[in-house]
Amino acid sequence: MDFSASFLLAAFGKSLLFALAGVLPIINPLASAPVFVDFTRGLSDDGRARLARRIGKNAALLLAGAMLIGSYLLNFFGVSLPVVRVAGGMVVASIAWRMLHAQQGASDDTTQMAQSLNEDRVRIKAFYPLTFPLTCGPGSIAVAIAIGASLHTKRSVTETMTNIAGGLAAALLLGMLVALTFRYASRLLQRLGETGQIVFLRLMAFMLLCVGVEIIWDGARALLIGIMATGG
Repeated sequence: MDFSASFLLAAFGKSLLFALAGVLPIINPLASAPVFVDFTRGLSDDGRARLARRIGKNAALLLAGAMLIGSYLLNFFGVSLPVVRVAGGMVVASIAWRMLHAQQGASDDTTQMAQSLNEDRVRIKAFYPLTFPLTCGPGSIAVAIAIGASLHTKRSVTETMTNIAGGLAAALLLGMLVALTFRYASRLLQRLGETGQIVFLRLMAFMLLCVGVEIIWDGARALLIGIMATGG
């Protein structure tokens, strides 16, 4: 089947917007920005900028990999998406819980947490926990896997490749958005003042805890529905 350039361009744009609309509300870099600033207080401006770029790159690669091979890997290991949601949600909730308790501690403890991410440990901490699960968590990965599966079509290999190209372009744009948001997060938060930053960070940590619990519940509910359907 022959496809015109306009048809392929429309398919590319539709896939790009479809992936952006599905992942962006979940990845939400604005919500993770205060957490990034709190974790990187011991870094210089240049170090924070390099870390922001690395996290954006990691997020783009993680989303692209989930779209391309996520469903195949899960099938290979016999792991279902609900199980991924439960396990990932537990990690997110545990990190948020520690953040809430750390913020309630003494100022010395908070300073020690901020200095734990120094220049030498940037590369180690860039992926875990700053990229996964704080920025690109199990919810966004699960959505990316589902989007990647939906981009395949039986009509033509050319259309499938065009759809996948649109999804990968969306992953690249999301990574750039994460990098830019984290890069200038400290400037945006400076207008809130020290007290405002503390309050905002606590609210975001609580929201992150709620997100983790919601992810756990979504996975557990899907597992329960599967068990009930099998039993019926």
